[in-house]
Amino acid sequence: MKSILREQFGINAIKVERLSGLDNANYLVETQTDKYIFKTYPATQDALSLVEAENNALLFLQNEGQRNIQTPIPSKNQSYTAIVTINGLECICRMLSYLEGKFLVDVPHTKKLFQTFGKFLAQLDLKFQQFTDYRVAARKLKWDIQYLNLSKKYLDSIPDKKDRSLVHYYFKQYEENVVPLLHELRTSVIHNDANELNVLVTEEEVSGIIDFGDMADTFLINELAIAITYACYDKEDPLKWASILIKSYHEILPLQEIELEVLYYLIAARLCISVCISANAREIGGDNEYAFVSEKYAWQMLYRWLAINPIAAENCFRQAAGYPAKNQPPIEKIMEKRYEHMSSILSVSYDKPIYMAGAAFQYMYDAYGHTYLDAYNNIPHVGHCHPSVVQVGQRQMAKLNTNTRYLYDSLNEYAEKLLSKFPDSLNKVYFVNSGSAATDLALRMANIHTGNGNIMVLEHGYHGNTKAAIDASYYKFNNPKGGGKKDHILVAPIPDTYRGKYTNDNGSAGKSYGEEAINLIENSATPIGAFICEPIIGCGGQVPLAKGYLKHIYPAIRNQGGICIDDEVQVGFGRVGNHYWGYEAQEVVPDVIVLGKPMANGHPMGAVVCTSEISASFEKGVEFFSSFGGNPVSCAIALSVLEVIDEENLQENAKIVGDYYKSLLLGLQKMYPCIGDVRGSGLYLGVEIVKDKSMDHDTNLAHYIKNELRNRHILISTDGPYDSVLKTKPPLRFSKDDALKTVEQLEDILKSHYKNKVV
Repeated sequence: MKSILREQFGINAIKVERLSGLDNANYLVETQTDKYIFKTYPATQDALSLVEAENNALLFLQNEGQRNIQTPIPSKNQSYTAIVTINGLECICRMLSYLEGKFLVDVPHTKKLFQTFGKFLAQLDLKFQQFTDYRVAARKLKWDIQYLNLSKKYLDSIPDKKDRSLVHYYFKQYEENVVPLLHELRTSVIHNDANELNVLVTEEEVSGIIDFGDMADTFLINELAIAITYACYDKEDPLKWASILIKSYHEILPLQEIELEVLYYLIAARLCISVCISANAREIGGDNEYAFVSEKYAWQMLYRWLAINPIAAENCFRQAAGYPAKNQPPIEKIMEKRYEHMSSILSVSYDKPIYMAGAAFQYMYDAYGHTYLDAYNNIPHVGHCHPSVVQVGQRQMAKLNTNTRYLYDSLNEYAEKLLSKFPDSLNKVYFVNSGSAATDLALRMANIHTGNGNIMVLEHGYHGNTKAAIDASYYKFNNPKGGGKKDHILVAPIPDTYRGKYTNDNGSAGKSYGEEAINLIENSATPIGAFICEPIIGCGGQVPLAKGYLKHIYPAIRNQGGICIDDEVQVGFGRVGNHYWGYEAQEVVPDVIVLGKPMANGHPMGAVVCTSEISASFEKGVEFFSSFGGNPVSCAIALSVLEVIDEENLQENAKIVGDYYKSLLLGLQKMYPCIGDVRGSGLYLGVEIVKDKSMDHDTNLAHYIKNELRNRHILISTDGPYDSVLKTKPPLRFSKDDALKTVEQLEDILKSHYKNKVV
């Protein structure tokens, strides 16, 4: 190597040290008086063109007065590149001057340092705006954010399916929020890689930048996006630090509002490129640690970025650049508009309603920039806006959507996949648009199959909003405003081991409650055509059925000619953790199952699953038809939900996180006497709030807790006969950290409550 340096550049090196690099070999060269950087590249025409373009850019910047960059050193024949043979391989090489300074990664980060960083980049980009090179313009570089799509092929290299979904989500967000605005963004040649190992610092100021190898002709704002990515990806408050860079950059090179509008997504895109390329490098067996140096922090920032409302980020960026924040109308105006067209009978959550603008996985974003941790909504089962679900829905909608009178593959594919989750006896499925419609159909099928319209239900049960479903919903018909119990309805006591007559949940309570229900059946003037209940009574206050209860009820119903309907609308699809379906905990197999809510992650879909015998009876009646039930779009979306549950092990996550969540709540119960009971399983839990040292419902305190958590940007709700039970049933992406955050905030609220109570 020393002889090559001497022969080509006339440099007598006393030391040559190999440096880390991703795509080419770099060396630190020391002589008696100076230091240089010697760089080598594969001897290809493409590499030669790009090296020449990089040299041209450095020489141009030097001529424009930029002194804090490396200078190309000419060879003996006055060329800035040379062809040499190293270890038997022909290589392109060049020599650059050496810049003194510490890397950005190795120094403390201060406001002053970031201010100089922003100004440095702006000054560099101002000069670059006058530079053009056809070779740079023609380049399609995988590290260039405008070519984010080049990294899509690496998605499957990301081993963790949840991590992969997060990256996929940001790919989709780029398509939705950046691509439509690309034609309005300014372009320029930029450095394109102002990362923590390319930026040099001297005495709390950025003093230089190295490695123009990723130089690109791209969107000007990408320069800041990249700088923010690497300067802030280890920060707990990345927006605070990003604002310093933006403000100082804007003072030198003013930013446009549209550039700030897309900046949040560009930063996410660069993080995605980084983790995709690292994942691919690891998959193909790369041992170059330089490829993985940023990976840990990139993942850390991606997850932190997800918790930031994009509206909050944009307004923060706008304010840093001196633009006013984008304002939304006050919530009162939104409420007024709502009631211009809708009835107030359709209630809203919380004392202070929330004006939502977006959501992602376990987060929801309001229109004012706040992010809410969603510990409440069980309908977005695999997470809000899950990219796989969104993508298949978009694709199918663009291809075909029709009704079930036609033949199409997605109906058969989904029906087969769904039924594979049930015992062999449950082998027929009917698709509708909601859980309510499914209940209505199930009751109709029961009536036809048994010839008997009498229905046995449980106290506090709820099964939907159709007339038939309301008639079977104690929660509705027993309300003071309800229509009362119809003659064809028989009500059995809720098998509640906390408030009920029998409290030993080792199986004896289930037997005793079962015997009471059987006694009602035997003393009924007319036989029971159907028995319907949920495995966990949601509107009863998240009350699990007493152990073994259904093992006693089901035979009694069947013995007198009835059928057993299981309502899985809220608890199905792996939510309860230990089982895929709630009924499995009772060690029974229903005759009919009602599905809805999470089935298609919020897309309106429901289903009735039943035996072939019940289906055959139903087929003898008038034709069944649902205009939208089982349409191609619904089936494609619902199929993707099943796939995501399996691929991301979300049932297991519900079990692991749910057990942890419940243990935290049980720990809180020991500390605060207002917590009467903690119940449920998986990610379907209830916390009953009582007046201290009593069994009296404390509705006011439950509402206070719910609304105070809302004010702290955590969403739960209340339910139960007295609305005194905190219910939490989050998307199955909910993590242990999310559970801990929720319980910590709940504890802080209770601590404050008791402190004020004592005072």
